[in-house]
Parts: sequence; C-alpha cells; structure tokens
Amino acid sequence: MSAAARELTVLSREWCHLCHELVEQIEPLARELGWTLRVVDVDQHPELEARWDELVPVVLAGEVELCHYHLDEAAVRAHCSGFPLESAP
Repeated sequence: MSAAARELTVLSREWCHLCHELVEQIEPLARELGWTLRVVDVDQHPELEARWDELVPVVLAGEVELCHYHLDEAAVRAHCSGFPLESAP
C-alpha cells in the first residue's frame, strides 16, 4: 500500500459547529497515527451532499465510514492500527 492510502477524510460543512469540533479533535490523532487528514466541504460537492447530507460530519478511510456526528476515537484507532504495513523491498 502506498502512503497515499493512509488518509482520513472528514466530510464537513463550513457552518457546522460539530464539524469544526470533530476536525479539531481528529487532527492530532491523525498526526499521532501517521495518517494525513483531508477535509471536504460537502456543500461544494452535490454528489457528496446527496449521499451524506444529514450524517455530516463523517470520518471516512477510503470508502469505509468510521464515525459520524462525533469522533469515535476507538474506531479510528482500531481501523488505523489494523491497516497493512508496507513491505520493505
């Protein structure tokens, strides 16, 4: 797996206080675990808004939903710790 696969995505909204709180909480966790964090405003992507609308904020690892509304640190840690390690050449 490439390092690019080690990315968490937060589906967010600019005006959402829960979204801002979740991002503040997950940023240090992502750094600790060595994962990158990407925040996407669903209001800028109609297809994401149609799919996730009322569940925002949502934390995704690829297509896997780890939590929504509030950070589930245990779920994020469990997913990230189970992620396959890269093989040395």
